[in-house]
Amino acid sequence: MTKIMATHVSLDKPYQPKDIEEKWYQFWMDQGYFKANANSKKRPFVIMMPPPNITGALHLGHALTAFIQDVLIRWKRMQGFNTLWLPGSDHAGIATQNVVEKELSKENISRHTLGREKFLERVWKWREDYGRIILTQQKRFGASCDWSREHFTMDEQLSRAVREVFVSLYNKNLIYRGNYLINGCPRCESALSDLEVNHIEKQGKLWHLKYPLEDGSGFIIVATTRPETMLGDTAVAVHPKDPRYQSLIGKTVLLPLVQRKIPVVSDKTVDPKFGTGAVKITPGHDCNDFELGQRHALPMISVLDEKGRMNENAGSAYQGLDRFKARKKVLEDLKAQSLLEKEEDYTVTLGHCDRCETIVEPRLSTQWFVKAKPLAKPAIDAIRKKKVKIIPAGWTKTYFNWMENIKDWCISRQIWWGHRIPAWHCRKCQHITVSVKDPAACQKCKSQEIFQDPDVLDTWFSSALWPFSTLGWPQKTKDLKLFYPSTVMETGFDILFFWVARMMMMGIHFMKKPPFKYVYLHAMVRDAKGQKMSKSKGNVIDPLNTIESYGADALRFTMISLATQGRDIKLSEERIAGYRNFINKIWNATRFVRMNLDSDFKFKELSSPKNLSLVHQWILTRFFETTRETNKFLEEYRLNEAAHAVYHFTWHEFCDWYIELIKIPLKDPAQKSETQHVMMFVLRELLKLLHPFLPFVTEELWHQLPLSHEKSLIIASFPKFNSKWVNPKAKKEIQMIIDLVSQIRNVRGENTVSPSKLISATVVLKEKKNMNLLNSYSESIKNLAKLSQVTWQTEPLHTQNRVVVPLTFGEVVIPMTELFNVEEEKKRLQKELMKIEEDITHLNSRLSQASFVERAPKEIVQKEKDRFQELKSKKEKLEESLKKITSNGSSL
Repeated sequence: MTKIMATHVSLDKPYQPKDIEEKWYQFWMDQGYFKANANSKKRPFVIMMPPPNITGALHLGHALTAFIQDVLIRWKRMQGFNTLWLPGSDHAGIATQNVVEKELSKENISRHTLGREKFLERVWKWREDYGRIILTQQKRFGASCDWSREHFTMDEQLSRAVREVFVSLYNKNLIYRGNYLINGCPRCESALSDLEVNHIEKQGKLWHLKYPLEDGSGFIIVATTRPETMLGDTAVAVHPKDPRYQSLIGKTVLLPLVQRKIPVVSDKTVDPKFGTGAVKITPGHDCNDFELGQRHALPMISVLDEKGRMNENAGSAYQGLDRFKARKKVLEDLKAQSLLEKEEDYTVTLGHCDRCETIVEPRLSTQWFVKAKPLAKPAIDAIRKKKVKIIPAGWTKTYFNWMENIKDWCISRQIWWGHRIPAWHCRKCQHITVSVKDPAACQKCKSQEIFQDPDVLDTWFSSALWPFSTLGWPQKTKDLKLFYPSTVMETGFDILFFWVARMMMMGIHFMKKPPFKYVYLHAMVRDAKGQKMSKSKGNVIDPLNTIESYGADALRFTMISLATQGRDIKLSEERIAGYRNFINKIWNATRFVRMNLDSDFKFKELSSPKNLSLVHQWILTRFFETTRETNKFLEEYRLNEAAHAVYHFTWHEFCDWYIELIKIPLKDPAQKSETQHVMMFVLRELLKLLHPFLPFVTEELWHQLPLSHEKSLIIASFPKFNSKWVNPKAKKEIQMIIDLVSQIRNVRGENTVSPSKLISATVVLKEKKNMNLLNSYSESIKNLAKLSQVTWQTEPLHTQNRVVVPLTFGEVVIPMTELFNVEEEKKRLQKELMKIEEDITHLNSRLSQASFVERAPKEIVQKEKDRFQELKSKKEKLEESLKKITSNGSSL
């Protein structure tokens, strides 16, 4: 303790975050305060950190996640829980492979040139470098994680868990391999799940194509936005009740350019209002067509390869062409044969790869799938039966909608970085051996001519196991027994389905209970105008740069205070600077307390509020009420409201009022000792209350106080509500003083009275019983309101040439001459009123002109209308002020 005290920053200096943040973080680490104890009998409180991708440095979204979780963990740690905040990072298969490939391209190297083994070496090097960067950032945020339990999704332990899960699901027929339509990314050359596809509206074209009837009786015209896929058509479909096509159902058409005979079928899913009402059916390249093709037993023809190029099934004239070049040639060829009826502008919705933004191409492919419905049902029941609660509750309906309509999950990816699928193909008998351990021979024919499946698993497959794989599963460890299920899963709403739902499915299936009790979904961080942050817009706020400028405490308090459930966060540097001022306020308040303690002061615990003076009873009442509010809001995951409660008490009650009200008692020998002990008690408890939100500055200030028996604030007990310290009478009576001073300050401000000028005031009370109370604080009131004198009376007072301000317990009366020169103020108001009336007349004339209103830009007209209303409002206020001055009295 002595060593730490020696490194303290002097409170005589302004608050400088750099001087304290790294020092205290290292101190907490050295003392082992972040570590959970698997042998503890304390009640556990567990958060599994959403593992950030190793694709690069962390952004503000990650910072918000860290801040929210750290507030909860520090709060529960101080409440005496055995807290575990388990950190880690995610290998992020496709995303990481993309960024590493981009780095290689700068060296004119491709992954294929390197080969799989050498390429993976480069990715592991990337992971090592960015893993360190991420770790450093999280520590700068103040994240009090148990770093001894840190995991990476491709750790040996987690990789073993992935294999165990895959094999178990496969053996239960919940994982299968089949040829189905998938979302293929030509850039990543990999399958994507439905969740990894972003659907974006774009301006495109709708082409009307003539398909000749085989019997030569004419044409059927189909409409399509993807004419190149017609090379894979296996039918034309119409609605069974569409009168235009009744005679054509069952007939055959000749597919243009290919001359393949295909049937005209009827299906209720066809929209008669789309295009011509007749649609081409390409089961190999459209999800809806795939399902229709299955219903009608149509052939499945694929004409595109994994790179988005036309394959041999497209015909020699198109084979090898990129899909968009093939589109151009197909249209040219159709036009040459007079089979292109017309083209028109059309808004199309195109799927884009979530990682590289390439337009996705649905195509037939042999992939590995998880049967999702059997796993989804228990995960739905867990929410319905309130075993798990989603916060905000509005996301519950969205969760049900997605889970109840869930499709099988494509889990194989055609990339190199990730968990290799634990399946081995036999070249001799084609059997597939699925095993946790690498087999030496085929399970069926015993041939040693086997090779491992080249695909890797979807990143979210391993992430879905995070709540239990990180605790040692499949081994029955102490950690698993104690810390599963976790308490709260806090993450962004955008991965509710990617991750949260899948953790629910896997956790319930393998652990027989949900992986967490609460799901708390935070919103998106946007700029001050509500726009999504992006580098191209230049509105990105870098968390580390911000911490360098303002400190971690200021950034985290800003983000927590703005993190309203279900609402996006609008962040600006001005807000951060404002909360930096809040920290300065706490710093200076602690300086005041320390400067007003005797050199031999020894703190003694307060035993009872009895016999304490009114101002002390008031501050203790308000502190314990704030404690009750803060704990309640944190329990309900309303962190922003908890932050606001603490902020209001600290700034507006403790700093602005209490410290001012005790300046006189501190100079009175009879009251000094009591005042020192109460202000020390409140400051000590307040630093505890603030610590989860502002860990660094509160730890520093804690050690600046004479509390030698307390080793560290991080392990101090969090304040609890105690009704014995609450005195409603004291609260009401001090509020009278606050209201009185506030109203006098308002009058001074409205009349721009110089802060150095003293004025007089008379307070007319409704009840005589309040006179003694207010009179006992007259010196404080005079100091705070900048009064030369204040008098108290119960008799009504003549209000001529006086400003009268009503109060709940009476009124305060101030002579006008104390505030301003009445005649000069009249002249000023009259002059300003004349100018505004001239402006109103001019503007009204302009807005009455039809030529201006009809021809000027709408925004200019609206701007002038808004200005007209502002001038009218200002005129009314000036007239009211003039009326008050010219009347016998002024009542505000």
